[in-house]
Amino acid sequence: MKMTPLSIVLAIVVLYVCRVQGQSQCVSPTGVKGQCISIFECPALLALLNKRDKEKEDVKLLKDSHCGFIKQHIPKVCCEIIVDTTDRRCFTPDANIGTCISLYSCPPLRNLLRPPISKEDLAFVQNSKCEGPDQYSVCCGSQIKTTIKRSECGPSIAPPDPRTECCGLETYTDNRILGGNATAIDQHPWLTILEYRGVKDNKIKLLCGGALISSQYVLTAGHCVVGPVLRIGELINVRLGEYDTSSEGQDCIQPNYSDVDCTDSPVILPIEKVIPHRDYNPGSQLKRNDIALLRLKSEAPYTDFIRPICLPYEDITQTTGTQFLEVAGWGAVSEIKSYSNVKLHVFLPYKPLKECQQAYEVQGRKLKLWHKQICAGGDKGKDSCKGDSGGPLMTHNNRRIYQIVGVVSFGPTPCGTENVPGVYTKVYDYLPWIRSEMKP
Repeated sequence: MKMTPLSIVLAIVVLYVCRVQGQSQCVSPTGVKGQCISIFECPALLALLNKRDKEKEDVKLLKDSHCGFIKQHIPKVCCEIIVDTTDRRCFTPDANIGTCISLYSCPPLRNLLRPPISKEDLAFVQNSKCEGPDQYSVCCGSQIKTTIKRSECGPSIAPPDPRTECCGLETYTDNRILGGNATAIDQHPWLTILEYRGVKDNKIKLLCGGALISSQYVLTAGHCVVGPVLRIGELINVRLGEYDTSSEGQDCIQPNYSDVDCTDSPVILPIEKVIPHRDYNPGSQLKRNDIALLRLKSEAPYTDFIRPICLPYEDITQTTGTQFLEVAGWGAVSEIKSYSNVKLHVFLPYKPLKECQQAYEVQGRKLKLWHKQICAGGDKGKDSCKGDSGGPLMTHNNRRIYQIVGVVSFGPTPCGTENVPGVYTKVYDYLPWIRSEMKP
């Protein structure tokens, strides 16, 4: 075929545009159409490059896929064109909408890793992890907020940035009931109750708890949304702003003979979507990956009695020193009564996993714990219990900003058995999953 001068010029222009954009067309070693791009932008071949034990075929495929260099040192490969229909939208740690992509393809986060790297910048990158195309996937936004505004704390589908103090803060003043386990009426405003419609009697049943982590998402346990619990009732609603379940409308108390303090009426919101962790097995006694998200049909209002708790911004198992954690909910107050009418809380000592494992190696409790679980408790008569399932295990910093570090999973029978801590799903290890599943 003879090419005219015009067709030659057009071919040169097209080739020039493709090369300028770094995406010239090519055919992969397997015979599939592709684009010649940076290997860091090709998830399949990047994963192959990062593979520890490469086979001869892997090395050959990488060599045969090579199609040039960018700036003389970044290799380009012929990357097969694959139409990806996965919704990779996610929320960044600073509450922006981002996309879950390779860290190498995210300039804002790559820039944070240029030496010298501050502790805060490293933590931001670590907390940006998501479940994406390769091993080093991050939720990448267009830019990173450097100015923290503490006045913009309205309802937001995104989990709030803890630096803004838009999560994990309570409004209560020291009006706790001394010597007891009842909370103040406006304490822990992120606590929620899950409502189920009874299978046999069609009545509303309160079987699990949860924690509000944004205006439209609640974090709870996997065993609260799939498995045997559904034989009792169908999960339909989330109740927010509750204090005393025995009364309807407002709840009022008069702490320490002061003025009467009343709540607003509880807010009940239908559930739009139930998202159990894909690897949770309700039939396994190990209770691994016992975590779930609930997306509400509408956004929750933020009030003195309804506010989100912060997602964890550090791994507390890596800190030193004795720690006390806090768990709250409407769980059992005795083996006779399986729930409490009013919101309760208790402080529990943190237990290292190795020490906790010893308590679960005795006859009748033989379970192998793993690194994505965290333990707390072991003091006689103090524990999370029936009805607390799915509720938050919490800690707070010096500014009393609470973060959720665990989700109530399982424990000894009876509750509060001495030297047997309760076991909680470790939220920090599930941040990539949480960021990938929460959508704008």
